Amino acid sequence: MFTPAPGRYGAMPYRRCGRSGLDLPAVALGLWQNFGEGTPETRRREIVRRAVDLGITHLDLANNYGPPPGAAEAALGRLLAGDLAGLRDELVISTKAGYTQWPGPYGEGGSRKYLLASLDQSLGRLGLDHVDIFYSHRFDPTTPLHETLGALLTAVRSGRARYAGISSYSAERTVQALAVAAEIGLDLLVHQPSYSMVNRWVEDGDPSLLDVVGDAGLGTVVFSPLAQGLLTDKYLDGVPEDSRAARGGPFRREFLTEETLGHVRALNEIAAARGQTLAQMAIAWVLRDPRVTTALVGASSPAQLDSSVAALDGPGFSQDELMAIDSHAVDAGVNIWGPRSSDL
Repeated sequence: MFTPAPGRYGAMPYRRCGRSGLDLPAVALGLWQNFGEGTPETRRREIVRRAVDLGITHLDLANNYGPPPGAAEAALGRLLAGDLAGLRDELVISTKAGYTQWPGPYGEGGSRKYLLASLDQSLGRLGLDHVDIFYSHRFDPTTPLHETLGALLTAVRSGRARYAGISSYSAERTVQALAVAAEIGLDLLVHQPSYSMVNRWVEDGDPSLLDVVGDAGLGTVVFSPLAQGLLTDKYLDGVPEDSRAARGGPFRREFLTEETLGHVRALNEIAAARGQTLAQMAIAWVLRDPRVTTALVGASSPAQLDSSVAALDGPGFSQDELMAIDSHAVDAGVNIWGPRSSDL
């Protein structure tokens, strides 16, 4: 039987999620990678149990996380029924719908039919009667925002979700979503965009997405702060055979240009001078902005999760360090979600 560490809430800092009453850990665990059927059950258990021991209360999912789609939710559902039994109310569990989950015209997008059917399926896999946050995973230009956000409102009012959020919506679409939400009586809690030192789109524009969410009082849970592994020491000397770039998938070899790797190596030197790994500095860097509530990280092992959380113990950034980072924190083309949502 799993007994969580008694002092787990003493070290992890928690941040208020926008104007809500909800606190979230500064580092949360995302189950997008390393939580499908290709990862042994024992490893998944070890990672989640270590997260709980570290005071990570927020576990983030989506309907299509796997592989295959749904596998990550099912795996967490088994843990909630076993190791985590009795801890449900100490956790914030989120899921999303928007990308392709099943065949046919009703298996993706932002329609009411898809979103609510997906949520019901997610709850079945998780073995829960509600999630804490339910997101529209992407902006759908083919569906009126009134319908998409109306489905989120139904999810909240029916008790299947405690809060509602949006993910990867551009600044312009977020402004539109906020207006519709106010019209229909939906209180949006949080935005979940990608953000890293080599993917700074949330800072662009006037107003930027960070300006919009900050002014509106939304929390910001940023995903892929390590740019799917680019902002680690993994690719400094080539492409390892067991890396995501070598396996194929969303992170592609063409991201690893010599220009980009030159910037990454320079950032690694700055991190070393700070007494941190590059990954730790990358996590601390996204959290430097008070409008960012949480950095969402994945983990392939408990040790990797420990290293990510250790980013919170590092020094603050001096102006000289921030200027040096800015000269190398340039776009690397890794925002694979942009053409399907944030660029619209």
